[in-house]
Amino acid sequence: MKIINIVKDGIERAKKELIKERSLSSGLSSEDEKRVLKIIEDVKEGGDDALIRYTEKFDGEVLTTDRIAVDENELNELAAGFSENFYRAIKVASDRVEAFHTRAVPHDWSYIDEYGDLLGQKYTPVESVGIYVPGGKASYPSTVVMTAVIARVAGVKRIAVISPPSSFVRPSAVAAAIKTVGGVTDVYRIGGVQGIAALAFGTKSVRKVDKIVGPGNVYVTMAKKLLYGYIDIDMIAGPSEVLVIADGSVDVESTAADLIAQAEHDEAAKPLCITFDEKVAEDIVKGIDRLLSENPRRDIAKKSIENNGFIFIVESPEQAVELADTIAPEHLEIHTENPRYFANRIRNAGAIFIGGDSAEAFGDYISGPSHVLPTGGTARFFSPLNVLSFMKISSIVEMSKLGSRILGANASIIAELEGLYGHKKSIELRGER
Repeated sequence: MKIINIVKDGIERAKKELIKERSLSSGLSSEDEKRVLKIIEDVKEGGDDALIRYTEKFDGEVLTTDRIAVDENELNELAAGFSENFYRAIKVASDRVEAFHTRAVPHDWSYIDEYGDLLGQKYTPVESVGIYVPGGKASYPSTVVMTAVIARVAGVKRIAVISPPSSFVRPSAVAAAIKTVGGVTDVYRIGGVQGIAALAFGTKSVRKVDKIVGPGNVYVTMAKKLLYGYIDIDMIAGPSEVLVIADGSVDVESTAADLIAQAEHDEAAKPLCITFDEKVAEDIVKGIDRLLSENPRRDIAKKSIENNGFIFIVESPEQAVELADTIAPEHLEIHTENPRYFANRIRNAGAIFIGGDSAEAFGDYISGPSHVLPTGGTARFFSPLNVLSFMKISSIVEMSKLGSRILGANASIIAELEGLYGHKKSIELRGER
């Protein structure tokens, strides 16, 4: 893990190191992008036939049209076979996510101004949403909890879940999560770019949706990016990341464990730390080395730490906040004697975990907020997945006779200046009545 001493080298060097790591591209070449676009076009034109062909090519699964969708009976069978403890844990997580996001549901509002005009906003759930749940080497029932529950709380009528065929082999943790959280209406055993395209355009077997959310690999992310505008998406997500601010007051082994927890996601994950003392930095590195030897995913975590891991040594809390806001991390953990000092001053972070007991891993599974968070510095301007992610806002305008006359006089002046005489006439006609 690389140690950068800002006290000696200055904060500008740290900023340069961080900014050069960021890229406007997805990590795919222009040829890769063309291949993604080709798959999208093929599914748009070929529907189920293209979907079946690409599923066999990329997932090794031979589907027929009647097996693309997972019906209720099959879903029940796939969901069976786990311990009661697992079902209970998923239910606890689902209930906590529901309780958290229910508190954030917005309400329509309006007011009447001095002219008697009624003005306000109306919140309407998106009609249909597709959720991408990654598959392949691992199963992610937590993604179902952290997306489908929020969509249901927001009032989405039709919630579709897609995941590669490997997610629907009995016993299926994804199926168990779908059954537990409730509200999911459509389930499809398709993944990758072809799955995203099927949700966007619809096929004979797959109903199209208005919005697609959920994490995926770089190809899935590219497909979402290319289809944005035709359908809405949650965000352009990159590799997962954590930043820990640690002053040594919290057990160093906890700090090391949390950095490893992030690093084990994949080789591109970014475990970052800010501290105030060189010895604390060295102790964290030693803790990482010690704990890595016990981790079955140590090869992945080690590459992530070696390639993307940084510990920054700063000279003051103010400098730590400045650097943290520059990083704008997906996850921010505060392992300090006075963690609220930092939490109250940080402006840019997807999720903030306050104190040594608040491991980021709790946020991945059971705290309550969604674990779908902005990455790659986009926390500077973007928010976690939330109920508003599944809602639209309509402005409400109901003009009174008095408002039409008095405000119309001003509006017609602006319209004339802009050369929009049709607008001017439209306004003035109301004032004459």
